Amino acid sequence: MTISVFVGTSLDGFIARPNGDFDFLPAGGGEPHGYEEFIASVDAIVMGRNTFETVLTLGAWPYGDKRVVVLSSRPLSSTSIDLSAARGGRVEQMAGPPEQIVSQLAASGAHHLYVDGGITIQRFLRAGLIQRLTITRVPVLIGEGIPLFGSLPHDVQLRHITTRHYPSGLVSSEYHVAASVVNC
Repeated sequence: MTISVFVGTSLDGFIARPNGDFDFLPAGGGEPHGYEEFIASVDAIVMGRNTFETVLTLGAWPYGDKRVVVLSSRPLSSTSIDLSAARGGRVEQMAGPPEQIVSQLAASGAHHLYVDGGITIQRFLRAGLIQRLTITRVPVLIGEGIPLFGSLPHDVQLRHITTRHYPSGLVSSEYHVAASVVNC
């Protein structure tokens, strides 16, 4: 099983403003930067409830019939967000620690997971489950917001794979998570 992250951040490392807004990220339909190829390679997308609810407000369902697993201990039907926005999508709910989620998805035939959403990425990274990180930095400093990476119990060693830059100023770097090393 391969577990990957593909995410955009401000240059100062924030995935969203303090209120959750990510208006500083380029709007869809901009220059290609590898997302379409990446999303075509995944079997399932795993995201937290907050990310799911945000995606539902963005208009057309962006994942087609790709399997989307929403991590939440509360039923999705209890949300005040209109679930019909996911029409045509394959959305299911799971709860539990990251290791359990990965085990269940592997048992159901998934081979490549895309983990999305700040808290979910942090939980899977802390559990040592992420193998690949693709981080696209937007040339803007927003000063404060929701960080991509929270505190970690130990260093996470990365091996650089490639970096690409684009005419808009986006810089995308891909890393392999090499090993976790305790640094106390």
